Amino acid sequence: MTKEAAAPAPPPAPRTYKILLADDHPIVRRGVRSLLETQPDLRVCAEAGDGAATMELVIKDRPDLVILDLTMPEKNGLEVTRLIREESPSTEVLILTMHFSEEIAREVLRCGARGYLLKSDADAELLSAVRHIKNNRPFFTGKLAISMAESFVRDNKGSGANASTDEAPLSNRELEVVQLLASGKSNKEAAAMIGVSTRTVESHRNHIMRKMDFGSFSDLIRFAIRNNLIQP
Repeated sequence: MTKEAAAPAPPPAPRTYKILLADDHPIVRRGVRSLLETQPDLRVCAEAGDGAATMELVIKDRPDLVILDLTMPEKNGLEVTRLIREESPSTEVLILTMHFSEEIAREVLRCGARGYLLKSDADAELLSAVRHIKNNRPFFTGKLAISMAESFVRDNKGSGANASTDEAPLSNRELEVVQLLASGKSNKEAAAMIGVSTRTVESHRNHIMRKMDFGSFSDLIRFAIRNNLIQP
């Protein structure tokens, strides 16, 4: 009598991505949690209502991501972002704020945040922002991406990049392509990372070069550095 073959072992469950919510308004935390919990691979591991509690939970739980408000008691978002990068370098930071400010965005990115999202855009863009960061890509709220691209065009008039502000700014996907190419990825590698064909990346690259009036690839790299997409 032959033994029946053992049933194959089930595949291991995918690792959940741990997220800490830090905002001093409980209603905001509830809304964000409800969006995140629609995704089986995302888990809210803890919540905090001030900066000091946020840091205690970061050290205790080592989350993959902190979704962080800028204006909280005890320590503000800038201080907390700096501390997170020092105390838990593997923990990424997504700023979720009501403040639309290019200067503030640049500062939090300099402090080590990986993304910047307006609360007014959270319903439409929060999950996309988390997915970007989970896949090691930065995310800028749509309005901010437009503002930063337009500022680059203004700042570079007459200095080798003479694009007109009448032209459309870069989209989030185009900013992804800029980041990947400027950090040394080939067209093929960039295509694999964002799930498109090599030809699509080539098309994006050509469109970016025309739209921003980049005269050379070094102009594209300079744009990426100025906008904190890569480190110089």
